[in-house]
Amino acid sequence: MRILVTGSAGFIGFHLARRLLGDGHAVVGLDGFTPYYDLDLKHRRHDQLKRFEAFEEAVVLLEDAERLSRVVAEARAEVIVHLAAQAGVRYSLDNPRAYLDANLTGAFNLLEAARAAPPRHLMLASTSSVYGANPSTPFAEIDRTDHPLTLYAATKKAGEEMSHAYSHLWGLPTTAFRFFTVYGPWGRPDMALFRFAERLRRGEPLPVYDAGRPRRDFTYVDDLVEAIVRLMAAPPVRGQRVSPRDSLSPQAPWRVVNIGRGEPATVLDLVAALETALGVRARLDFKPAQLGDMAETHARSDLLVALTGYRPQTPLEEGVAAFCRWLEAYETEFGPVAAG
Repeated sequence: MRILVTGSAGFIGFHLARRLLGDGHAVVGLDGFTPYYDLDLKHRRHDQLKRFEAFEEAVVLLEDAERLSRVVAEARAEVIVHLAAQAGVRYSLDNPRAYLDANLTGAFNLLEAARAAPPRHLMLASTSSVYGANPSTPFAEIDRTDHPLTLYAATKKAGEEMSHAYSHLWGLPTTAFRFFTVYGPWGRPDMALFRFAERLRRGEPLPVYDAGRPRRDFTYVDDLVEAIVRLMAAPPVRGQRVSPRDSLSPQAPWRVVNIGRGEPATVLDLVAALETALGVRARLDFKPAQLGDMAETHARSDLLVALTGYRPQTPLEEGVAAFCRWLEAYETEFGPVAAG
């Protein structure tokens, strides 16, 4: 197939594009190379993809509607996977406009481009953060998502809603997937795993918020990619529900799917896995809870299993060890990654 992946120089987009290329697909990788974190890391991800003859690079910002539409039209993609976005819960407190530009205007531009050059399946990334203040866990796709706690979560929820409207109006088969704390090799340096690993290796204390009580459904990136690849072959069809708890829209070929392991762990569990992988003891610097933090994210994965027969399963300790091996190899070859 021909597949367009937006955000292909990003953490998840890179892993997905590399998997698709390895499976023999042709991939157009679109990225704007925004300087949210280390641009060298982003370029080296794309350098890995350029080793494949079937990879085509497109450097385009989502906000550039004219160029984005042209790339989408010329790609002639059977599947579009929209992963490009302004990520990061914390950064949305410091630079909220970046989220409006990329996650609202950018998502709208992508939807308009897809309407003009419709794929067989449009797929787009959302986040577990949309569940916000919902106290009911594990989170199911049909649960309420009316109370986001950050602007980041609000913009991703808005992307889901816009995609539903386009699916209804223009018949675009659309799957939105909600990610749960994805981690692994080639990860983002602004995330806790990366920052903690670097601090541990330098002998610095780790900032731990809210006594380390918040729980996250850590999902290894290879598991996430496997789920996305399998979902590609399951575009929603209006009226064809796969389970009583299917999130399939009654008005459109549209559904939302959780992708998470379903076994939350605390930040202290993450620290323990890092201590084992790196062979060092951590010093903890306890701090008050951060504004906008959710107490827990926990995915119910029944719908993913019903659609694909697959459930993410990599244990946290195994995934953290793989990340640490990659980080050591990367920094031996290229030097330290700029702080996120």
